[in-house]
This record gives sequence, structure tokens and C-alpha cells, in this order.
Amino acid sequence: MKARTRWWLLTMATVLACALTVSLGRWQLSRAVQKTALGQAMAAQAGADAVSSERLQSTKDTATLLHFPAKLTGEWVADKTVFLDNRQMNDRVGFYVVTPLRLASGAAVLVYRGWVARNFLDRNALPQVATPAGVVTVPGRIAPQPGKLYEPGTPSRTAIRQNLDIALFAQETSLPLLDVVLMQSGNEGDGLLRDWPVVNLGVDKHYGYAAQWFGIAALIAVLYAWFQWIQPYIRRTKESPSHVQ
Repeated sequence: MKARTRWWLLTMATVLACALTVSLGRWQLSRAVQKTALGQAMAAQAGADAVSSERLQSTKDTATLLHFPAKLTGEWVADKTVFLDNRQMNDRVGFYVVTPLRLASGAAVLVYRGWVARNFLDRNALPQVATPAGVVTVPGRIAPQPGKLYEPGTPSRTAIRQNLDIALFAQETSLPLLDVVLMQSGNEGDGLLRDWPVVNLGVDKHYGYAAQWFGIAALIAVLYAWFQWIQPYIRRTKESPSHVQ
């Protein structure tokens, strides 16, 4: 009776483990399909008409404009420029230059203007970045705010800082910032590099994870079959009396 109970419990555990790992594998496949569709949508959006300042301000859900090209018109709020430290471009470490752009309506959007090298002899020195006065039109791509770097301790509020949070920066500056950013493109002759990294959706990663989960499910099934059926059968065959006289 005990042996039968152990067999039943082991069988149920195997079935549950296989069901769980197969389910996780299928979930990873669904994520890959979703991200593939997102990549196709992004490619289609890249060829769409540029979003204007008026359209951006009138769109209630700005997330629907993510990855669209844009040409925003407004005035730089130069005294609120922030230099994000420890950012890389073309294998060099420097700053991302971020300046708010005040639109005609009074709303503002953070513009990631480009990358500039830093002075490693004087880490507090700010690079000289030309910021034109008056009304400007800035080309680029609507994007979510880029990821943050690890930052121990209290976040800095100086011109040089590790990270920038839109909501917190809006409170700090009293600027009515929109919840998206503009990744500036083009060559404005201001010395800033704009070789922004290509958005990596990680589709291959999900296929890899799916293969791992399916592999674990197969391994569980094979081990169960070996220890419950195949090995006992081999043992019984070896232990059975020989009929050879």
C-alpha cells in the first residue's frame, strides 16, 4: 500500500511539474510573439508622418505615439539642462544631455539631445553645449524615458546626475512635463552625438527561455519513465530465473 501511495504521489508530482514547465515555455513563446508584433508596429510607425507639437499636446494617451517620428516646435529651457553621467555611445563614456523644450501651449517635453564627452580631469566641469535661443524645431523620435542606472544613496539634484525621473523633475522645476521624451535626431552642428542604441526587444531571449522550459519538461518525463518503468523492467529481467537448461 505504501509503495502504491508513493507511486501515486510521484506520478502526480511529475504531471504537475511537466504541466508547469510546459506552461512557462508556452508563456515565453507568447511573449516572443507579442514582441515580434511590437517590432513590426515600431517599424511601421518609423515610416509614419512626423508627430507635431499640436498633435502631441492634444493626444490624451501619449503612449500611443511611442516610436513615432516627431518634429516638435518650442523654446529650450536652457537653465534646466541636465547631464546624465556614465552614459556610453560608440564605446565611450560621457553624458547624455537632456534639456526641456517648452511648447507653445506651455507644456514641456524632455529632449534627449545627444551625447557629449566629459572632462575626466575635472569631474565637476560641465561641457559647453550650444543651446539656441528663440523658437526651434527639433526632429526626433517619441520614446519612453530610457532606463535608469544603479544609484546608491540620495539622488542628486545638481546639473550632473545619474538618473532623471520625469515626475520628480517636473516637481523640482515646476515644468508641466509630458510623460514621454523626444530622442533628438539629425546633425545640428552642436557637437553632440546621436547614435542612439537600437531598441532591443529581446525576442531571441524568449525563444531561448521557452526551449529551456520545454527541455526541463522533457527531462522530468524521461527521468520518470526511466526510474518508474524502464529501470524496474531491466531489473526484473536480470533477476528472473534462466530457462536455459
